[in-house]
Amino acid sequence: MKKVFILVPESAVIETIASPRYIFSGANQFLQANGKEALFNVSLVGSTKEVKFNNGMFSVQPDMLFDEANKADLIIIPPLFGDMKTAIAQNDTAIPWIVNHYKNGAEIASLCVGAFLLAATGLLNGKKCSTHWAYYDEFKENFPEVEIMDGSIITEESGIYSSGGANSYFNLLLYLLEKYTDRDTAILASKYFAIDIDRNSQAAFMMFKGQKDHNDEEIKKAQEYIEQNFQEKITVDDLAKMVAISRRSFERRFKQATDNTVIEYLQRVKVEAAKRSFESSRKNISEVMYDVGYSDSKAFRNVFKKIAGLTPIEYRNKYNKEGMAD
Repeated sequence: MKKVFILVPESAVIETIASPRYIFSGANQFLQANGKEALFNVSLVGSTKEVKFNNGMFSVQPDMLFDEANKADLIIIPPLFGDMKTAIAQNDTAIPWIVNHYKNGAEIASLCVGAFLLAATGLLNGKKCSTHWAYYDEFKENFPEVEIMDGSIITEESGIYSSGGANSYFNLLLYLLEKYTDRDTAILASKYFAIDIDRNSQAAFMMFKGQKDHNDEEIKKAQEYIEQNFQEKITVDDLAKMVAISRRSFERRFKQATDNTVIEYLQRVKVEAAKRSFESSRKNISEVMYDVGYSDSKAFRNVFKKIAGLTPIEYRNKYNKEGMAD
């Protein structure tokens, strides 16, 4: 039997405590229905006998406390809710427990922003990690030694797993299920629970709002100019002259402040504008392409798919039910 411990942290998203238990318990039933033995022994583990959520509206009673949970094969860390620093502080007793189990051979999986609690253990230092796209900047600020995998649904390194935003944690659970059982069981679970198996990017859900959480005023001025004039032909030299900085220094400072090159930033602004147009208008692909400043359909398609994870047609058909096929 594989011992799976689902952490019940303070300030957790309660649904993500129930879902892993449901899926792994369901997998046992699938295995038994196919003449195989149940594989997973699933337990909820917490620091207290009752953990309350939503100001006491809900509560969960863990099956065991930390000192009763021995020798795990897999520990699942659900996402936290609210202010991340406060939530981590509320769960400080879980940190040494997680570290100890990892050192004793357990694998660790964080769901969505559960990555914040996982990163607080130090186990992610020098490693790659996925988390919700909306929390990238905050995560990078708090854990600079961890490499965020931009857009990734699932990241695996050295027995540590992490997932992207919100419901993408289901994809990580299926990934783990397949790892511990087989492909057929994972496919059966994906069909039973109506989960899109093998989805590997959260790019289609990401909204680019511009990285302005920095103090470089000249770079902010350049960012604002790009966002207001992205339809025009903008060069790096023009932007550098506008803020009276040498091109080399401008490019260095822009990358440092925004974590994008100037060209990458301009592309992301254009693609975000195109996404909004696809969502809310009946314009065809060519019209939107010209609106955001592209004249080469192949270049537009390649850049859009690289950033959004879908082709322009796929994106429009997914998010605009009134969109007309080209």
